[in-house]
Amino acid sequence: MLEMVQPSARHAAPPVVLQWTRQGPSLGPAEDLDYGITLLRAAQNGLITSPMVRLYRPAPTVAFGQRDARLSGFARAQQACRAHGFAPVVRRAGGRAAAYHAGSVVVDHIQRDQDAMQGFQDRFAGFGEMFAQVFRSAGVPAAVGEIPGEYCPGEYSVHTSLPPGPGGAERGPVKLAGTAQRVVKGAWLFSSSIVVEDPAPIRAVLVDVYEALGLDWDPATAGAATDAVPGLDVETFAAGLRAAYQPVEDRPWADLLEAVPPR
Repeated sequence: MLEMVQPSARHAAPPVVLQWTRQGPSLGPAEDLDYGITLLRAAQNGLITSPMVRLYRPAPTVAFGQRDARLSGFARAQQACRAHGFAPVVRRAGGRAAAYHAGSVVVDHIQRDQDAMQGFQDRFAGFGEMFAQVFRSAGVPAAVGEIPGEYCPGEYSVHTSLPPGPGGAERGPVKLAGTAQRVVKGAWLFSSSIVVEDPAPIRAVLVDVYEALGLDWDPATAGAATDAVPGLDVETFAAGLRAAYQPVEDRPWADLLEAVPPR
């Protein structure tokens, strides 16, 4: 198990959210990514003035990084996604291919910030630790840090250790969440994909996608929280996440799909 990354004092406390977007179904794989950027631009332009969180269960998606799209095997990787029932999309943030589906939660935190680059690295540590704490509260022994051979590797990935397999065989850690960040002048978007349940389809699609891209990784690192705690579900994790944000007051959900329509 890797050492847990500790957030700095600036981001040690759970973030405060003053408003939530209405929780609902996915808008569609590409539309979900685009709407996050739409909300970021709305914050930049002053249409969103309070910290805002969008929480949703995504459609089956493989989100490629910009570097992936330039590889010679990218077209084959897209075909592999479709063969597994996942939509291939290219995100504007960095990183490598990551997969998520309805057994996952995507969290978009959008915040207006006149000095948006300040605390860029602290946000990775702070949000990662918050997600890990939500998992720990649900009985999942989660920590923050890159694990060897993981897909879409990142210094602040959230992972969990697994109990021994049949016959006492040791099993390595699995990745539960990856995070990405986009900063514009006056605002930032912190987006996280968190795999709670049903890991088999994610592992299967990533095996074929990474083979097509010619990228090395260890498929054993692709998993879900239910690998460690069978029976945990998305609704339970989402409820824990909302509690972790510690809203300063109980405000109603904001119907931003009307106030800031998707493009």
